[in-house]
Amino acid sequence: MPDDNSTSPLPPVPGAEELNSEPEESTDAPLRSWSLVWDRLLHLGLGESVIRLGTGFVSIILVLLVILVMDRFYLQGEPAARRHSAVAAPLPTESDPVDPPPFVLPANEISMQAGITRLVQGHTILPAHPRWDVFQYTVQKGDTIFAIAEKFNLRPETILWGNYYILGDDPHRLMAGQQINILPVDGVYYEWHSGDGLNGVADFYGVSADAIVDFPGNHLTRESVGNYSFPNIPSGTWLVIPGGVREFVSWSAPRITREDPSVAKIFGPGYCGEVMDGPIGYGTFIWPSIEKYLSGYDYSPETNHLGIDIAGNIGNAIFAVDNGVVVYAGWNDFGYGNVVVIDHGNGWQSLYAHMDSYNVQCGTYVYQGDVIGVVGSTGNSSGPHLHFELRSDEYGKVNPWNFLTQ
Repeated sequence: MPDDNSTSPLPPVPGAEELNSEPEESTDAPLRSWSLVWDRLLHLGLGESVIRLGTGFVSIILVLLVILVMDRFYLQGEPAARRHSAVAAPLPTESDPVDPPPFVLPANEISMQAGITRLVQGHTILPAHPRWDVFQYTVQKGDTIFAIAEKFNLRPETILWGNYYILGDDPHRLMAGQQINILPVDGVYYEWHSGDGLNGVADFYGVSADAIVDFPGNHLTRESVGNYSFPNIPSGTWLVIPGGVREFVSWSAPRITREDPSVAKIFGPGYCGEVMDGPIGYGTFIWPSIEKYLSGYDYSPETNHLGIDIAGNIGNAIFAVDNGVVVYAGWNDFGYGNVVVIDHGNGWQSLYAHMDSYNVQCGTYVYQGDVIGVVGSTGNSSGPHLHFELRSDEYGKVNPWNFLTQ
């Protein structure tokens, strides 16, 4: 057992022999030294930085090498020879001054074609100012409700609503030479009557009372009007109802039943007193005339034209579009001229207007394709054509284009 005061030998330290021993001379010593240095750098976390620095250094060396090669084999070659030849070239000698050739203007036609021209206008176009007052327009030959509305930037219905006592909501009453009202804005032209209330008039046309009073063209003030229920507006005053709308008054025949055809009495002497039952239609409708194109107005509810104007010459045949019985045959007092109405017995009726003549009478049985009369220009008509309408008990007055077979 060893003595406590004795010193026990320490275990050998790994690598102590290498540290204490003299380094052996070997050809691999430089490589081992660099390897130790690199391990040391990696241990310190500097490996990546050293690689970046080394790469940059190598790049600089390569760039310098390229510059050196270019200087020796290119920059000292052909460019230098050119510099020497340029120096060796003789200097130019002084010569007498030469006057430039005279400048001659090109011909007008050439300069106009080659240059940019400008049109000179002797006037300035100013933007249109708002218009507040109603003015009179003389209807020209060829004018239509649509054409006049487009000319004054209005809706077609405004032309009718501004001229009820002239046109009566019927576009066919428009004639050359007429003086019609042109409203400044879309709306209705209304004649004030004694006892009218401003609130009631405004409600009827779907606007506010203030909109009527505040419209500059009406020349009203809230102070001068006073109580809206009993406004101080003289009877006979014409007012623009801006934005106002109303239902059209229809002068064409109403639904005329076989049981009571006399309902059409108010429309003229062509009404029928009594009609017996007749043929029932198929529910399909053939084209009612020879021509297949329009000559006048198309179907347009916005102008109260609930039919189509089919072109034709006076005397062209008119055909019954389906089976049925005649419930109106004769003159219409409200602009349709000679009219025939056929009830088809299945909820449909057809109307033929402006006829020159007709060969049926009240109660006549007709069948699809029968000739019932000829094209004319009677009533409020600007020329020969057939005004044709289709009415359904379910849909009302429909667009004939959607139901006729051509």
